[in-house]
Amino acid sequence: MPANTDAALPDSITDLLRTSGAALRIFDMGRRIRKLSLEQFRRIENSELPYPTPFQHLAWLAVLIWNPKRKQENAVWFLRLPLDEQGLVAPAARDDLLNRLIQNVINSKHGKLDEDALKDNPYSFTPEQSRMAAFHALAAREMQSPASAHYEQAQAWFSGQLPKEQWQALPYQGLADFVMRLDQDGNAQALQQYLPDMPAAVLESLCPLLEHVTPDTALETELGRLLQQALADTDSNRVAALCRAISNIADEARKQQWIFEVLNSEHALEPEVITVIATRCDSALMAPEVLQRFLERLAEGKAGQTGFSRIMAELMFMPVHRALILQAFRNPQRSERLGTAIGEMFGQGFTTTPASH
Repeated sequence: MPANTDAALPDSITDLLRTSGAALRIFDMGRRIRKLSLEQFRRIENSELPYPTPFQHLAWLAVLIWNPKRKQENAVWFLRLPLDEQGLVAPAARDDLLNRLIQNVINSKHGKLDEDALKDNPYSFTPEQSRMAAFHALAAREMQSPASAHYEQAQAWFSGQLPKEQWQALPYQGLADFVMRLDQDGNAQALQQYLPDMPAAVLESLCPLLEHVTPDTALETELGRLLQQALADTDSNRVAALCRAISNIADEARKQQWIFEVLNSEHALEPEVITVIATRCDSALMAPEVLQRFLERLAEGKAGQTGFSRIMAELMFMPVHRALILQAFRNPQRSERLGTAIGEMFGQGFTTTPASH
C-alpha cells in the first residue's frame, strides 16, 4: 500500500480491503453467524444501513481475507463497532478503526493486510470457543475448502460407526463441521435419527451450533419434540439449549408456538432460559401474544429487576422490537408486577453491562 500521499489512502474499510487483491468474505457475528455481502458491509460501515443484529449495542463482524494462491497471507479480522440509537455504525469509531488499520499496514514489514493489523486494536475481539468453531466451519464451507481433520470422526460417531460411549473423544471442531454441513453426506438424517438417544452433554454442545443453520423439516420436528419433552423435566439448561437449537427454524409460526409453550412453563422464570429467548428467539417475540407473555414472565422471573432492565435495553435497541414493546407496555391488561418493573426500569436510569457472547 502506498504511504507517501494522503490522496492515495482508502477512505473506507471496504476500500482498504479491496486494495489487498484478495477475495473477501464478511460475516455477521452478532446474534448468529451468517454471511453478509460486500455491498451490505459497505452500507453498514458507511452508516447507510442499520446493523441487522445488534448485541450489547455493538456490531460484531468477521472479515475473512482470502488468497487462494498464497494461503499464508490469509487473515481473519474480528471487529466490533459501536452503534448509535438508530443501529447505525458510529462514523467517528469507523474512522478511528480505519486510521488504525491503515497505520498498522503502513508500518508492517510487507505492507499486507494480515492478522497483525489488529494488534492492540480496541475494536477487535476474540469469539468464545463455540462461535470460533462455528465460524471456522462455516468459513471453510464458504471457501469451498475441506472441513477440518475432525469432521470424519464426527460423521462416524453420528452414523453409528463408533461406539456411543466414545462421545467424550469428539473434538468440538468436528461437531461444528458436521453441523455446518448438515445438507451434505446424509448428515441431517443421521443427526435426526440419533437425537432421541444422544448423550445429554453432546446435545447441549450441539445446540449452540444449530442456531447458525436452518434445520430441514424432519430435524426441526425432532428438535421441537425434544424441547416439549424437556419442558416436563426439571433441567432448565436443557430447555435453554434446545431453544437455541430451534431459534433459526424456517417455520416462524411453529417457533412462536414452541416459545409460547416454554414461556408458559416454570423454566421461563430461569435467567438462562429467558435470556436465550430474548437474544436468540427474538423473532418469535414479534407475535403480540408471545411478546406479552414474555414480558410478564421476565417481570416475575429470577433475573429480578436488574435482569428485566438489561434484557429490555437489549431488545429495545432494535427499532421494530422497540415499537412492539412500547405498545405492549401500554396494554391495559398487563399485570401490576409488570407495571412496577416498567416503572423501575424507566425510573432508575439503568445501563447495560456486557454479557457473554
